[in-house]
Amino acid sequence: MHLPRLVLMGILGAFFVGCSPNEPPVSQATSNLPPSDSTAPWVEEDNSTTQVGSTAPESSPEALLTVPPENPDTATQELVEQYLARLNAQGFGNAEQGVWMQTEDTLLANHQGTVRFPAASVTKVATALAALKTFGPDREFVTELGTTGSIENGVLNGDLVVTGESDPLFVWEEAIAVGNFLGELGIERVTGDLIVHNGFYMNFEVDSQLSGELFAEGINGNTWSSDAEAQYQTLPPGMPRPQVEIEGNVRVAASPPANVTPVLRHYSLPLAEQLKLMNRYSNNMVAQTLADAVGGADVVVQKAIEATGVPPGEIQLINGSGLEEDNQMSPRAAVALFLALQEYLEPLNLTVADVVAVVGKDEGILEVRSLPALSVVKSGSLNRVSTIAGGIPTQENGTIWIAIMNGGVNMQGFRDAQDVLLNQLTNQWGAVSASPDRLSPNPDRSGKMSRREIVDEAQL
Repeated sequence: MHLPRLVLMGILGAFFVGCSPNEPPVSQATSNLPPSDSTAPWVEEDNSTTQVGSTAPESSPEALLTVPPENPDTATQELVEQYLARLNAQGFGNAEQGVWMQTEDTLLANHQGTVRFPAASVTKVATALAALKTFGPDREFVTELGTTGSIENGVLNGDLVVTGESDPLFVWEEAIAVGNFLGELGIERVTGDLIVHNGFYMNFEVDSQLSGELFAEGINGNTWSSDAEAQYQTLPPGMPRPQVEIEGNVRVAASPPANVTPVLRHYSLPLAEQLKLMNRYSNNMVAQTLADAVGGADVVVQKAIEATGVPPGEIQLINGSGLEEDNQMSPRAAVALFLALQEYLEPLNLTVADVVAVVGKDEGILEVRSLPALSVVKSGSLNRVSTIAGGIPTQENGTIWIAIMNGGVNMQGFRDAQDVLLNQLTNQWGAVSASPDRLSPNPDRSGKMSRREIVDEAQL
């Protein structure tokens, strides 16, 4: 059974906010406030630590996806040297900057391209690759609803049990839809508790107790906050208001009750679509949840090394989001991650544009940039770090794969300089008017959505 497609963007605009590691995550009570410079979605505050990061095992992968680091194109290297000279004149030394640029088979520019730098949210590309390698693009994360008692005359005489599978994109609209499905099952009131297991997250809250409380609110339109009400107003006209009242408490349990009976399953957006949203809005919680599902930073690094062929010393990660300067990689490794994504996705009739934002096409954090149109890139920022990596389509040289990693307290200046340099390259080789096939998302994925089904007795 399916409800009509629900609208994600109101939720995403409110909650896809990267948070400072020294402050609590943005809650539903404050998420609609205009972000300050330090809490804007594209800003991840610097909080570097002395913790040793995870590096790849000392094993040699089969093949390096990038081109050799010697003999770059003279003209392009000169453009990069001029770019570095401008930064140097502003007091930002060359030792803190890294650049790698190549076509599919030719090195264009290399400045410390094999040296490791803080990657900021470019780290999320490694997380995306590891998640795809682990689960595949069509993986759905299941949230199951169960009961511990009988349903009579609209009343569940028992507990309502929520078992999560670490879906990072369960938000207001999901709860509203689930609440309406519970109504179809004849549940209007629950005499017992709402029991939530670890692994259920809602509205990007990692605390299971708070997530359970938000879910209890979401399935009962009589208790909605202004945020829930505002999100409901974005949904299709005529969408019912769920009215499932929990008479007991919300509590977190380590394991489900022995007598629970599954009644409803909610399936998340497929993984590819989750990754695309994660990268468009650079959401830290989604990235970390997916990295944890893979097995943590160690596994992300291992899978990145195996897929890209870069030497183990060129990637070091301590989390899946890039939030902290100990998440580091070389510019060459950043480019190799995109090449590995391309290599993995193409046999599946997908491209990097199915999991990374397309400039000028996708809403998200890149809308404030002046990057070449139709580029498929991921940016990253910390207080003293600005990075960008991905593919730039050109007429003469095809796709230019680039990574720029800047260090120093000059975030906006670095972004502006990156935009100028990348536009210089597209002006030199010709901007494209339409995305090439290898940088075009698969149109068949546009209808993908979360879904729900009532569990029949035959399925048990």
